[in-house]
Amino acid sequence: MTAKILLTSFATWLPHQKTNSSDDLLDKLAQIHPPSPEITYLRQLPVDFHLAPHQVIEKIPQIQPDIIICCGMAESRQNLTIESRATQGENILNTQINLDKLIADLPTTTISHDAGKFVCEALYYGVLKYIQDTKISADCIFVHIPILTPANEAAILSDFLEIIHRVGLILTKNMGQ
Repeated sequence: MTAKILLTSFATWLPHQKTNSSDDLLDKLAQIHPPSPEITYLRQLPVDFHLAPHQVIEKIPQIQPDIIICCGMAESRQNLTIESRATQGENILNTQINLDKLIADLPTTTISHDAGKFVCEALYYGVLKYIQDTKISADCIFVHIPILTPANEAAILSDFLEIIHRVGLILTKNMGQ
Protein backbone atom coordinates (compact mmCIF):
# COMPACT_ATOMS: atom_id res chain seq x y z
CA MET A 1 0.00 0.00 0.00
CA THR A 2 1.33 3.45 -0.93
CA ALA A 3 1.11 6.29 1.57
CA LYS A 4 -1.33 9.08 0.67
CA ILE A 5 0.11 12.56 1.07
CA LEU A 6 -1.60 15.92 1.37
CA LEU A 7 0.66 18.90 0.63
CA THR A 8 -0.35 22.48 1.41
CA SER A 9 1.04 25.92 0.59
CA PHE A 10 0.11 29.53 1.22
CA ALA A 11 -0.70 32.56 -0.91
CA THR A 12 1.27 35.80 -0.46
CA TRP A 13 0.39 38.26 2.29
CA LEU A 14 2.68 41.27 1.90
CA PRO A 15 2.69 43.79 -0.96
CA HIS A 16 6.34 43.15 -1.94
CA GLN A 17 5.76 39.40 -2.40
CA LYS A 18 5.20 38.36 -6.00
CA THR A 19 4.89 34.69 -5.02
CA ASN A 20 5.06 32.53 -1.92
CA SER A 21 8.05 30.16 -1.88
CA SER A 22 5.92 27.39 -0.36
CA ASP A 23 3.63 27.53 -3.38
CA ASP A 24 6.57 27.91 -5.76
CA LEU A 25 8.05 24.69 -4.40
CA LEU A 26 4.76 22.80 -4.68
CA ASP A 27 4.43 24.06 -8.25
CA LYS A 28 7.86 22.59 -9.06
CA LEU A 29 6.92 19.36 -7.30
CA ALA A 30 3.61 19.10 -9.19
CA GLN A 31 5.54 19.25 -12.46
CA ILE A 32 7.46 16.15 -11.36
CA HIS A 33 4.61 14.43 -9.50
CA PRO A 34 1.22 15.61 -10.80
CA PRO A 35 -1.80 15.22 -8.52
CA SER A 36 -2.78 11.57 -8.17
CA PRO A 37 -4.54 9.28 -5.70
CA GLU A 38 -1.27 9.27 -3.72
CA ILE A 39 -0.51 13.02 -3.84
CA THR A 40 -3.03 15.80 -3.28
CA TYR A 41 -2.12 19.48 -3.43
CA LEU A 42 -4.06 22.12 -1.51
CA ARG A 43 -2.32 25.25 -2.71
CA GLN A 44 -2.60 28.97 -2.07
CA LEU A 45 -4.24 28.74 1.34
CA PRO A 46 -5.33 32.15 2.59
CA VAL A 47 -2.97 33.77 5.09
CA ASP A 48 -5.68 33.76 7.72
CA PHE A 49 -5.47 32.28 11.23
CA HIS A 50 -8.91 30.66 10.99
CA LEU A 51 -9.50 30.01 7.29
CA ALA A 52 -6.21 28.20 6.58
CA PRO A 53 -6.63 25.51 9.27
CA HIS A 54 -10.35 25.22 8.48
CA GLN A 55 -9.69 24.58 4.77
CA VAL A 56 -7.09 21.89 5.47
CA ILE A 57 -9.08 20.18 8.22
CA GLU A 58 -12.14 20.17 5.95
CA LYS A 59 -10.16 18.25 3.29
CA ILE A 60 -8.63 15.64 5.58
CA PRO A 61 -11.73 13.38 5.87
CA GLN A 62 -12.27 13.61 2.09
CA ILE A 63 -8.69 12.74 1.16
CA GLN A 64 -7.84 10.51 4.15
CA PRO A 65 -4.10 11.18 3.90
CA ASP A 66 -1.51 9.20 5.81
CA ILE A 67 0.76 12.24 6.00
CA ILE A 68 0.06 15.95 5.80
CA ILE A 69 2.98 18.14 4.83
CA CYS A 70 2.13 21.77 5.40
CA CYS A 71 4.49 24.28 3.83
CA GLY A 72 5.00 27.96 4.50
CA MET A 73 7.41 30.65 3.43
CA ALA A 74 10.25 31.78 5.69
CA GLU A 75 11.84 34.77 3.96
CA SER A 76 14.67 35.11 6.48
CA ARG A 77 15.75 31.45 6.48
CA GLN A 78 18.31 29.91 4.15
CA ASN A 79 17.42 26.21 4.56
CA LEU A 80 14.33 24.09 4.59
CA THR A 81 13.30 23.90 8.23
CA ILE A 82 11.01 21.25 9.61
CA GLU A 83 9.11 22.40 12.67
CA SER A 84 9.20 20.02 15.63
CA ARG A 85 6.15 21.50 17.31
CA ALA A 86 3.37 24.03 17.26
CA THR A 87 2.11 26.11 20.15
CA GLN A 88 -1.11 27.87 20.99
CA GLY A 89 -0.86 29.81 24.21
CA GLU A 90 0.59 27.40 26.78
CA ASN A 91 -0.37 24.34 24.72
CA ILE A 92 2.33 22.53 22.76
CA LEU A 93 1.79 19.77 20.23
CA ASN A 94 4.69 17.83 18.70
CA THR A 95 4.87 15.97 15.44
CA GLN A 96 5.02 12.20 15.92
CA ILE A 97 7.63 11.79 13.18
CA ASN A 98 11.25 11.29 14.19
CA LEU A 99 12.71 14.42 12.64
CA ASP A 100 16.36 13.58 13.33
CA LYS A 101 15.96 10.39 11.33
CA LEU A 102 13.89 12.15 8.68
CA ILE A 103 16.49 14.80 7.89
CA ALA A 104 19.67 12.75 8.45
CA ASP A 105 22.26 13.66 5.80
CA LEU A 106 20.04 16.21 4.04
CA PRO A 107 22.37 19.12 3.22
CA THR A 108 19.83 21.96 3.12
CA THR A 109 17.40 20.91 5.86
CA THR A 110 17.38 21.66 9.58
CA ILE A 111 14.97 21.25 12.49
CA SER A 112 13.31 24.28 14.08
CA HIS A 113 11.52 24.47 17.41
CA ASP A 114 9.80 27.79 16.65
CA ALA A 115 7.10 27.71 14.00
CA GLY A 116 6.91 31.49 14.02
CA LYS A 117 3.80 32.57 15.97
CA PHE A 118 1.99 33.42 12.74
CA VAL A 119 -0.47 31.68 10.42
CA CYS A 120 2.01 28.87 9.76
CA GLU A 121 1.98 27.91 13.41
CA ALA A 122 -1.81 28.30 13.61
CA LEU A 123 -2.19 25.89 10.69
CA TYR A 124 0.30 23.40 12.12
CA TYR A 125 -1.28 23.49 15.57
CA GLY A 126 -4.78 23.17 14.11
CA VAL A 127 -3.88 20.11 12.05
CA LEU A 128 -1.95 18.44 14.89
CA LYS A 129 -4.88 19.11 17.25
CA TYR A 130 -7.36 17.67 14.72
CA ILE A 131 -5.23 14.51 14.39
CA GLN A 132 -5.01 14.20 18.19
CA ASP A 133 -8.71 14.83 18.80
CA THR A 134 -10.05 12.59 16.05
CA LYS A 135 -7.42 9.88 16.55
CA ILE A 136 -7.06 9.43 12.81
CA SER A 137 -4.04 7.47 11.66
CA ALA A 138 -2.24 10.38 10.02
CA ASP A 139 0.92 12.30 10.81
CA CYS A 140 1.80 15.89 10.06
CA ILE A 141 4.95 17.93 9.58
CA PHE A 142 5.39 21.60 8.78
CA VAL A 143 8.19 22.67 6.46
CA HIS A 144 9.28 26.28 6.15
CA ILE A 145 10.63 27.08 2.69
CA PRO A 146 13.23 29.80 2.10
CA ILE A 147 12.96 32.13 -0.86
CA LEU A 148 13.83 30.06 -3.92
CA THR A 149 16.66 31.38 -6.07
CA PRO A 150 18.51 29.96 -9.06
CA ALA A 151 21.36 29.16 -6.65
CA ASN A 152 19.33 27.15 -4.10
CA GLU A 153 16.29 25.84 -5.99
CA ALA A 154 17.75 22.49 -7.10
CA ALA A 155 19.12 21.69 -3.61
CA ILE A 156 15.89 22.70 -1.87
CA LEU A 157 13.77 20.65 -4.28
CA SER A 158 16.10 17.66 -3.91
CA ASP A 159 15.85 17.72 -0.10
CA PHE A 160 12.08 18.18 -0.24
CA LEU A 161 11.68 15.22 -2.59
CA GLU A 162 13.81 13.12 -0.24
CA ILE A 163 11.69 14.17 2.74
CA ILE A 164 8.55 13.07 0.92
CA HIS A 165 10.20 9.78 -0.03
CA ARG A 166 11.39 9.12 3.54
CA VAL A 167 8.03 10.00 5.08
CA GLY A 168 6.39 7.61 2.63
CA LEU A 169 8.82 4.85 3.63
CA ILE A 170 8.24 5.46 7.34
CA LEU A 171 4.50 5.31 6.86
CA THR A 172 4.66 2.23 4.64
CA LYS A 173 6.67 0.43 7.34
CA ASN A 174 4.18 1.54 10.00
CA MET A 175 1.29 0.23 7.88
CA GLY A 176 2.89 -3.22 7.93
CA GLN A 177 4.11 -3.18 4.36
